[in-house]
Amino acid sequence: MEFEEDNYLMLSGIQHFQFCKRQWALIHIEQSWEENVRTVEGQNIHRKTDSPFIREKRGDKLIVRAMSIKSNELKFTGICDVVEFVKNDNGVEIFGNEGKYIPYPVEYKRGKPKKNDSDILQLAAQAMCLEEMLVCEIDKGYIFYNEIKHRIKVPISEKEKNKVRKIAAEMQDYYQRRHTPKVKTGSFCNQCSLQNLCLPNIMRKRSVKSYIEGKIFE
Repeated sequence: MEFEEDNYLMLSGIQHFQFCKRQWALIHIEQSWEENVRTVEGQNIHRKTDSPFIREKRGDKLIVRAMSIKSNELKFTGICDVVEFVKNDNGVEIFGNEGKYIPYPVEYKRGKPKKNDSDILQLAAQAMCLEEMLVCEIDKGYIFYNEIKHRIKVPISEKEKNKVRKIAAEMQDYYQRRHTPKVKTGSFCNQCSLQNLCLPNIMRKRSVKSYIEGKIFE
């Protein structure tokens, strides 16, 4: 099947998909969205980094903010909060700058390190996009967690990249079929910005469509 870039999925959806596949489908397939405290706080943090086309030079490091990225392999498109280009003879040339550089993605998160690997996989996907775009190899990235005010170095190996490929294929399959998975309820539902739309308690027995239709005709 031919893919136009307009049909590429948002790379940031990896985190939604890992948190809850249904949440991801509601947002990215059904175009549903509700804000909660967590999403608003996250947006405020990203405003500090979302200054596109601004470059900052610090010694042997070039810092680029809100850099657009994509991968034809993964069929993803997105934006890196920050990409740090560090001067290295084994790197790639960057237009308008002397020498060679290796790019490292830096992601900014509202909270603290998660128990699952959703943040790591999102970062790995960013690295894979940069590798494809710039024809280079990236073995690490960084995540800054606002709650602990600390930046963590994240190794990125083939293990993480292969998992990203598997997840990307599954996401594309759902998206092409316009399939929204059934809900799997749990304590994590209380943290979801879409819990009012998803209706997890009711969805155990009824679809959102049938619930809404029932309310209309009551």
